[in-house]
Amino acid sequence: MKKLLFAFIMLFSLFLFVGCYGTSTDKDIDDTFAIGDELAKNQPTPTDMEYSLERYNLIRRAYWVNGMREKAIALPCPVTKPLGYIILLTESGSVLGRFIVDGKVSSLNSWLTPDYAYRDVADSDNYEELIEMPDVDGTYGTNDDGIFFFTPDGKYLEWTGTYLYSDIPFIVADPILIVEGE
Repeated sequence: MKKLLFAFIMLFSLFLFVGCYGTSTDKDIDDTFAIGDELAKNQPTPTDMEYSLERYNLIRRAYWVNGMREKAIALPCPVTKPLGYIILLTESGSVLGRFIVDGKVSSLNSWLTPDYAYRDVADSDNYEELIEMPDVDGTYGTNDDGIFFFTPDGKYLEWTGTYLYSDIPFIVADPILIVEGE
């Protein structure tokens, strides 16, 4: 019986010892945070950006998809927008189309405002609840995973598939979809 009690005490002590000092995974997590902090200190996030093409695209899209296309087209951009080139690919790898991109490609899941926020709960001095925020058009929910962009002639496109984007023009001999002017 004494041997069983001794074994139990030793096993309990071992668990206590491991619990007090953590695991190698905990050390890896701490080390990873330390490395990230050091790299962020050595290469800080730029704070001198004066304009965001991502926000510009989001504002332009909000006007466009809510029936205010003239306002979207006329939206001024104080910086020079780059031209890009995009190839839209099907799941099988076939080229569906190619387009020139005015500015940049943006995610359908980028937002101008936070999608969630904390709000004080009525009749409580120290309790907040996490609530979903509406989008700029007053709606709730999520968008498809995908991208959107504008062409230099003011057309709007969304895509939920695979794509290749660059500032290098691509030559595509026979696209499956050809978009022609109206």
